[in-house]
Amino acid sequence: MIGVSRSPEKPDLFLRFKQRTDLSRYSFKQFDMNDDIERLLEFLDAERPEFIVNFAAQSEVGPSWDRPEQWFQTNCVALANLVNHIRRQQYLKRYMHISSPEVYGNCVGRITEDAPVNPSTPYAASKAGADHILRSYARTYGFPVVTVRATNVYGARQQLFKIIVRTVLAIKRGDVIALHGGGVAVKSYIHIRDVSQGERAILEGGRCGEIYHLSPTQGVAVRDIVRQVAERMGEDFRRVTQSVEDRPGQDAAYVIDSSKARETFEWSPVVTLSDGLQEVIDWVEANWTELSAYPAEYVHRA
Repeated sequence: MIGVSRSPEKPDLFLRFKQRTDLSRYSFKQFDMNDDIERLLEFLDAERPEFIVNFAAQSEVGPSWDRPEQWFQTNCVALANLVNHIRRQQYLKRYMHISSPEVYGNCVGRITEDAPVNPSTPYAASKAGADHILRSYARTYGFPVVTVRATNVYGARQQLFKIIVRTVLAIKRGDVIALHGGGVAVKSYIHIRDVSQGERAILEGGRCGEIYHLSPTQGVAVRDIVRQVAERMGEDFRRVTQSVEDRPGQDAAYVIDSSKARETFEWSPVVTLSDGLQEVIDWVEANWTELSAYPAEYVHRA
């Protein structure tokens, strides 16, 4: 197994598998899909992987309004370069593309995999463009892509600017948590272990050209997630939060239907939100000295 990222490999504090897995067959390589595409393609041709799982993307919503061309460069142009090369090779058996429910825009009602895309932000539009690129290669050349759209993934060791871990860090630091639009937007939070189990099942048994959702059955308002974290940490929700102006293009809800994956793979989430939130809090508490040195805000890289 080979991990590839444009960023240096993170410290072991953020990598659970480093503490639990035999690493004798694992290695890490640093490539940037934009700047190092030729080197990356040469590397792939030398390694000849049968399975590729591509998480690579510019993924933050707010900053995508400021420099949308960077989101399209990474999420569409670099992806097209990668796929157009790989489809001519003979080694690939399965390519998993990690998409996003945000391609649907506001998710109201029963949102299944055949719902039309209606993105509300440059980020979401770039992810929808990536999905269309891959589907066109699947139809025309039989490119062996399976697409996953999972809802709001969370868990210990997540990027520190994500809402749940950021809330824990803010409370520990005595900072106020800004709730955009009052935090009324509804998300459906799913633990990383549940997502990983679903992605493995889809990678191994999903039908090429198909899209699969991974999600819980219901959503929770952002403010209620923050409230639960605050209460678990013995803090008053009203004291540690402040309502601020909503983000441009913020959709009211991201709740999608995952019946297809549940029925096809007998998959369902097993980590309760209660247990998952406590796990994040415990991880921050256990590693507070080291984590307190890291910035909790998103830092954009072009």
